[in-house]
Amino acid sequence: MLASVTVIGVLGGLIGVPTGYALHGLVMPLMGRAAGTSMPAPVIDVYEPWQLALLGSGGIAIAVLGALIPAGWAARARTATALRTE
Repeated sequence: MLASVTVIGVLGGLIGVPTGYALHGLVMPLMGRAAGTSMPAPVIDVYEPWQLALLGSGGIAIAVLGALIPAGWAARARTATALRTE
């Protein structure tokens, strides 16, 4: 159970972080233009590479932590009961 959730967390991080980074770079200048100003580079370039890696690993951690309770229940339950509830 934890392995399958980890895969989902990795995929979510690999898709979500670059998508969010790209959208941030696209939306922030548009918001500045809509307000009648230009956004300076420090406002747009707010993420360092290590922060992006941390955000991606946060998706994995959240997925694994969310799966710990169901995984613990399945480990303690009888095999037939665990399979019926899937």
